[in-house]
Amino acid sequence: MAYQTITVRPISGALGAEIEGIDIARDISQQAFAEIHQAFLEHSVLFFRNQNLPPERQIAFAKRFGPVMQDPFMKAPDGLPELMIVVKEKHEKQNFAEGWHSDNTYLDRPPLGSFLYSVEVPDYGGDTMFASQYRAYEALSPGMKKMLDGMKAIHTPRSYAEAIASRQFVENPGMEMRDDAVMENALKIVNEHPVVRTHPETNRKALYVNAAYTIRFKDWTEEESKPVLDYLYAHCVRPEFTCRFRWTPGTLTFWDNRCVQHNPINDYHGQRRVMHRVTAEGDRPF
Repeated sequence: MAYQTITVRPISGALGAEIEGIDIARDISQQAFAEIHQAFLEHSVLFFRNQNLPPERQIAFAKRFGPVMQDPFMKAPDGLPELMIVVKEKHEKQNFAEGWHSDNTYLDRPPLGSFLYSVEVPDYGGDTMFASQYRAYEALSPGMKKMLDGMKAIHTPRSYAEAIASRQFVENPGMEMRDDAVMENALKIVNEHPVVRTHPETNRKALYVNAAYTIRFKDWTEEESKPVLDYLYAHCVRPEFTCRFRWTPGTLTFWDNRCVQHNPINDYHGQRRVMHRVTAEGDRPF
């Protein structure tokens, strides 16, 4: 597809592209949206700098890709149930969602993608890394592919439980958890997904396990699963599968949760970072 309304500038050989020539806050034509969607499928992560994006317009843009979801754990601002405000204050040491992962894979229908907008960023640090799980799968040996194809893995929100137990969110009123009854039910979520999923739009295969939410293979114990999963976790984020993005204020980034892992780097202690996140619903992996 030739791009006529936008400019697409890849930022690495593996994935990721900066998009120029579009104002997300305005009404986007069908032609422009079709080109953005095509770039999304080609590059898996898109970056739009210099956007003035109120939450309502961020939510409206995400809805062009499908219904948006409410996070099962974090409270949303009044009147904006689809919005999550991600804050790290100057005094905090822990970073929300730190470490490599795909968002909410413990759900029966994990997200299609996440839309993250930078409101306030540190003077340095706070970059986000992304890793192509297409590339990760394609680089596996034929023997490993043969073993993994058809396998399933169990996903749970265990990492949220650990964060709650460590009182990670207590001192940050901007990251308030839902009430105890909702939380209790959310923490019981368990779902199984293919270890290798097929992208519903590109038909490419991607690895679909991550250290945050995958606990074992189906019909395997955690002890039996650990050596293979540890290998896959390290393999999934090899440098040649990744890109690294430096945030500036007013940047919208969105990534394809079906074939990408990401890692918000926690290297900006003493500085404040505020992001707005909206998440589009996905389908059941196959």
